[in-house]
Amino acid sequence: MIREVVVSCGGLSRTELTHTVCELLDWRRPSGALKGRECRDLLEQLEREQWLILPGKRAGRPLGSRTRVPITAAGEPGVELVGTVRDFGPVEVEAVQDARAHRRFRELVGRYHYLGYRVPFGAHLRYLAFVSRPQRVVVGAVQFSSPAWRMAVRDRWIGWDETRRKRHLQQVVNNSRFLVLPSVQVKNLASKVLSIVVRQMRADWWGRYGVEPLLVETLVDTTRYRGSCYRAANWLALGSTTGRGRMDRSHQRHDAAPKTVLVYPLVRDAARRLREA
Repeated sequence: MIREVVVSCGGLSRTELTHTVCELLDWRRPSGALKGRECRDLLEQLEREQWLILPGKRAGRPLGSRTRVPITAAGEPGVELVGTVRDFGPVEVEAVQDARAHRRFRELVGRYHYLGYRVPFGAHLRYLAFVSRPQRVVVGAVQFSSPAWRMAVRDRWIGWDETRRKRHLQQVVNNSRFLVLPSVQVKNLASKVLSIVVRQMRADWWGRYGVEPLLVETLVDTTRYRGSCYRAANWLALGSTTGRGRMDRSHQRHDAAPKTVLVYPLVRDAARRLREA
C-alpha cells in the first residue's frame, strides 16, 4: 500500500506523502495528531532498503541541526544576582508558547549552554525560569524532549525487555537542556527550578501529547559538571552511558563521550508501571 501511494502520488512532497500514509494507516498519537516524524523515518528507511524511491528532499533545516542564534539586548547576561533562593523568590517557570519567548529561549540556550541550541527531535516542551525580586527577570531555561532510544543503565533499572521498552518508551521524557545564566549565582536556585518544572511538565506533556510521563531522564557530562542540583532535587544516579549518543541505534559510536544517567520518577512506582503496564 505504501509503495502504491508513493508511485501514484508522485507530485507530493515527502511531508505530504508522510501525512497521506499516516491518514491511511490511522497512525496517530494518543492526542489524535498524526505520527509524522515516525512515519517519515519509516519511509526513509524503506528507501534505504530500496523498497521505494521518495521525491527529493526540499531545502530546509533538518531536525537536530544547529540554527543561527540571535544576539540581542534581551539575551545579555544582565545584573549579577548573588545570594540564596530565599532572597529572590518566589521562583516561577513559564512554558514557551509565543514567538517572542521562543526567540529568547533560543538565544539564551544558544549563547550560554555548552551544547548550544539545536532543533529538538520529536515531542518537546520548553520553559523559561524567573525570579520575582527585586524585579521579575529570566534566570534560566529548561527543555524536555523525546527520550533516548536505548540506555543500558536506565533499561536495567526499569527491568524492560525489548517489547515493553518499545511499547512504553514514550512515557519517559528527556531533560535535554538545563541552563542557569552565568550572571546568576543563587544558592539552591537550580534544584528549586528543577523541582518546579518537572511537576509542571508532567501536566503540560499530557495536555499537549496525550501521554502520561512516568519518568524523567537526563545525561550529565561529569567532565564539566557534578550534577549536584539534580541530586539535591532527589534525582537518582543510575550509572554511565556507553557514549554512543542518545539516538545511535546502529552501535557506531561507542565510548565517544560517556555521561552519567540520572532519573526522576514522576510517580512512586514508576519502574513497575513502565515494566508491567
